[in-house]
Amino acid sequence: MTLQEITAKMKENAAQKSSFGSTVKFATDQGVIFVDGNANPPVVSNDDKDADCTIKMDFSDFADLIGGKLDGMTAFMTGKLKIEGDMGVAMKLQSILR
Repeated sequence: MTLQEITAKMKENAAQKSSFGSTVKFATDQGVIFVDGNANPPVVSNDDKDADCTIKMDFSDFADLIGGKLDGMTAFMTGKLKIEGDMGVAMKLQSILR
């Protein structure tokens, strides 16, 4: 999957969800995906903005996470996923990712 394909998939999933009151940025070596959870439904873009929570991963690991091949908790515990900011926000994201 490319960054654009993942962004499109996340936009599709987010369009069916309610706001969650925070912003999140997924920062990869191939670009960023920004989720504005203050909007209803949440808005997904590739804008590189400040966020309440930033999740940093290599793109290949991020693609595996989105594709369901990598569990978020496993990625975090093994150091493949790093969280900066409000970790509670990261916990709310499962439904938007898949």
